[in-house]
Amino acid sequence: MSSDSAASRRRLAVLISGSGTNLQALIDAQNTPALPDTSIVLVLSNRKAAHGLVRASTASPPIPTAYLALQPYLRHNPGKTREDYDLELARIVLRAQPDVVVLAGWMHIVSELFLEALRGSQRIEDESQGPGEKNSNDDENPVSISPIPVINIHPALPGQFDGANAIQRGYEAFQRGEVDRLGVMVHRVVAEVDRGEPLIVREVPIEKGESIEVYEEQLHRVEWEIIVQATRKVLDEVKPLPPEGIDSV
Repeated sequence: MSSDSAASRRRLAVLISGSGTNLQALIDAQNTPALPDTSIVLVLSNRKAAHGLVRASTASPPIPTAYLALQPYLRHNPGKTREDYDLELARIVLRAQPDVVVLAGWMHIVSELFLEALRGSQRIEDESQGPGEKNSNDDENPVSISPIPVINIHPALPGQFDGANAIQRGYEAFQRGEVDRLGVMVHRVVAEVDRGEPLIVREVPIEKGESIEVYEEQLHRVEWEIIVQATRKVLDEVKPLPPEGIDSV
């Protein structure tokens, strides 16, 4: 392998809000045949007590973490708005220079401004720099030259139960006979909630009278598989590995 192989490694930023079981699936998969030549370079949470932050900091090697919650941000920055918060999230992500961003149980609807910043079409100043200073990566800000795709895992089939509490809503609808199948998907993120192009869709078996705990356990096991598969798929699109036996340059 060439001496610059570390620099060529595919980079992931993962955004979480909770226990981080989907994050753990990605941690376990990085630099294995499931996610070759891939490292998680940032785990960002909007909840300070999210156990996923512990999973990241205790990984081997430890993964850098960051925390930024909306309401504390607004309290500490009078005059700032939700749009400013989303741009600050984008700044944090962009500084990590990821190739792909994965929303893995991220309980905050990302705005079009956030997505535009990651596409490079929304210019944002890096507020960590003082007046007149320049970011080493860019004359004005940390925006990447190449658009950074954002993907999300959602515990429902496409168009079925968009938004929050999808597991509970889906389970109850199935038990009432309103739907005859349930599942989970990973999709590209667009401004419209859970309406981006599906990358991987998988049905999850469920039986009448089955407890929600049993269904949820089966669903999570599927999630842990397809979040890795979809991440690999998008990484291979934006930063494909060199042919086997040929070093990257």
